[in-house]
Amino acid sequence: MNFIVSVWEYVLIFILAAIPWIEIAVVIPLAIIRGANPLLVGVISFLGNLATVYLLIYFYEKYEVWQSKRKTKKKKRTKRAVEIWNKYGLPGLSLSGPIITGAHLAVVIAISLGAKKQLTFRWTTISLGLWTIVLTVTSYYGVGLFKG
Repeated sequence: MNFIVSVWEYVLIFILAAIPWIEIAVVIPLAIIRGANPLLVGVISFLGNLATVYLLIYFYEKYEVWQSKRKTKKKKRTKRAVEIWNKYGLPGLSLSGPIITGAHLAVVIAISLGAKKQLTFRWTTISLGLWTIVLTVTSYYGVGLFKG
């Protein structure tokens, strides 16, 4: 029974990391605070977030049609992401995206502003990898400081 609960926790980590606006910035620290294995948390969170980001990039055209049918207001995060795009381009938006806007919104903005899919795949993978490492290490050692 313990094994099933443990497996279910990691499945839940994968699913939560894949959900836009929850993503790795929330999932990794919470899972590590809960006592999950930091290495597994990092890998599973990375894969969960990356899976939906890749799907979003791949199916962007359909998403764009759907999005155009919705009435949307420009949000602060979107405006901030466009400012980053104008100043730093795809690398800047991709690297700051997981923390500032969320990886999913950063991908949508990048592609809507003309970024190539292949480059978006590459920069998003690099960015999520770096942020996963940073969040996992800081969460692990941060929790360790509080536990004494």
